[in-house]
Parts: sequence; C-alpha cells; structure tokens
Amino acid sequence: MRPATASELDVLEAATDQVIAACDGNTRAAVRALIVAKGLLEAELAEANAATSKGYARGRLKKSEQS
Repeated sequence: MRPATASELDVLEAATDQVIAACDGNTRAAVRALIVAKGLLEAELAEANAATSKGYARGRLKKSEQS
C-alpha cells in the first residue's frame, strides 16, 4: 500500500471534520455513526453480490473472494 499524498490527507481531514460537526462535536457519536454506516454499506454490498450472476463474475474474482 502506498503512502497517502498531502491532498488525500487534506480530504480525509475535511471528511473527519464534517462527520464530527454533523454529530455536534461529539466524537463518540461520530464513531458510532460511522460504524452504523459501515454496516449498512456492507449489507448493501452483500445484496449486490448475491444479485450478481455467477457467470458475470466468473474470472473477475480472486479465488479467496468467491463464496
């Protein structure tokens, strides 16, 4: 994995500030919100994977990614 560039770090800092601001400065609430969002995204990804044809995905996934 390559190190992040200064520009990427600036974007990450801005996103971090936005999440904390959206939670009225409460960092614990910000972490909780991110954990919930991650769970929702994982569920959405699982649904998309389940709906994807095995024939369409053939050859596009590594052996460890196939289930």
